[in-house]
Amino acid sequence: QAPVGYWDPLGYAKDGDAVAFARRRSTELKHGRIAMLATIGYITPEVAGKFPGYLSYSENLKFQDVPNGLAAISKVPALGWFQILAY
Repeated sequence: QAPVGYWDPLGYAKDGDAVAFARRRSTELKHGRIAMLATIGYITPEVAGKFPGYLSYSENLKFQDVPNGLAAISKVPALGWFQILAY
């Protein structure tokens, strides 16, 4: 692989197993894409704004009241987490 050659600092591909190498390569691509989507999902509400209206009418919780990042975990009602996990 020009120009620097094959790079395998941890020696994962020393055994020469082409199937395992292809699986690791595809898994790395998948995880990279998920990380990119997570980054976009974190940045977009800060730049573009949040949905108008209520996240929960019963708890009088608006979308704009929910912060970004891990702080949102404590703000989402339990029934909301159930809906997310059940989906």
